[in-house]
Amino acid sequence: MKFEEYQAAYQRKTRLSKKLYTRSQHVFAGGINHNIRFFSPYPFFVQKAIKNCLFDVDGNKYTDYWMGHWALILGHSHRAVSSVSSRQAKSGILFGTANTLSVQLAETIQKLMPRAELMRFSSTGSEATMYSVRLARAATGKRVIAKVIGGWHGFNTTLLQTVNYPFEFDESLGLIQEEEQFVESIPFNDLDRSLKILETRKDDLAGIIIEPVLGAGGCVPATRDYLIGLQEFAKKNSSLFILDEIVTGFRISIHGAMSEYNLEPDLFTLGKIIGGGMPVGLVCGSKEIMSLADPIMRDQKYKRCSIGGGTFSANPATMSAGLSTLNYLKSNKQTIYTKLNSLGEQLRKRLTRLFNDSKINVKVTGMGSLFMPHFLGRRDNNKDKVDNALDVTTANQKLLHMYHISLMARHNIFFLPGKMGCFSDAHNTNDLERLISATEAIVESGVLN
Repeated sequence: MKFEEYQAAYQRKTRLSKKLYTRSQHVFAGGINHNIRFFSPYPFFVQKAIKNCLFDVDGNKYTDYWMGHWALILGHSHRAVSSVSSRQAKSGILFGTANTLSVQLAETIQKLMPRAELMRFSSTGSEATMYSVRLARAATGKRVIAKVIGGWHGFNTTLLQTVNYPFEFDESLGLIQEEEQFVESIPFNDLDRSLKILETRKDDLAGIIIEPVLGAGGCVPATRDYLIGLQEFAKKNSSLFILDEIVTGFRISIHGAMSEYNLEPDLFTLGKIIGGGMPVGLVCGSKEIMSLADPIMRDQKYKRCSIGGGTFSANPATMSAGLSTLNYLKSNKQTIYTKLNSLGEQLRKRLTRLFNDSKINVKVTGMGSLFMPHFLGRRDNNKDKVDNALDVTTANQKLLHMYHISLMARHNIFFLPGKMGCFSDAHNTNDLERLISATEAIVESGVLN
């Protein structure tokens, strides 16, 4: 079967979505509200989402492995979250003042992640990482922030560098060179080269920010030695080590990836899961650093680090959904994380075996419940490893897109094309078997050869 046949099948089953996308192009730039949500030929439009499924406007039901940008660890419309959210909506969605739920959620996070001595909620992950950078500069009096090549920390201006290939070119119009000079990029999972680069900027190095698992950069876990090495360099240099756990926080474990890697970040960011499906971001850290944002203790603006939060920060709707999610995870942590990590491990192994038995050179990366296949091409090209974002970009992105569209078109299985997938607690072994069977059928069709 040719890929064009899969595309035609997708378009036949999503005719109303095609009309809606045409309409959306007249009101949204590119027809979408997040750059990555577009995929060719056009995205389908969702009407509702329940458990592990999306239902589009054409009546199609998809098993979902995108799960709201990996935020919905319990699944869509989980009863423990939706029931509490419904009750909260009747009492108020936005107060614009302090509320009890924000304290309860923060205390819950603090008990699970004790390095969150103080914290500040925002509405997005981009804000949280932006604030972490500002705090690092305020705490150290230095200017340079180091990030890894392929690391994604949201659309904030400072960190929007070396995200997409070719990494040496600007990520966007509107960025100014004067600010770019204060960001240094280092190679992911290459400690020796990273330390050499950091050594050249150490006198003005405010902090190092890193994801423990590259998210948008290809679902590649950092090695323990790499993270420990960066942390040690930062501490010896009186710079801050900042861990971006917006994706991994409460997904890798109930205590985050920092626990799995035995890390002690000075600052760390959370998002996604702590909002229970509602907009959220959070920057956390030591009392000493976070107190720089205290507007009471530091009543003069030149004495404090202004990190705000925003109109919708810590709103009761988000706080109730996030608190319900974490309470459910706490109460069921043993069964949930054992199940999710087992599903992820099984899928990575079985997809690798399936593709390799079919003589298709694929490396499946991931950690815990996160996973992503990379089509590496011929085995004699020495590309059998995927250790960093450059390895990801040299894989065959077209084949990955074809694989994901084929799953949608013929098997009603949804991945955001080109992005990593995840399991939620709403998934089970039957879903895993169905994904394996669908992949076998696509391989047998010859579209990936």
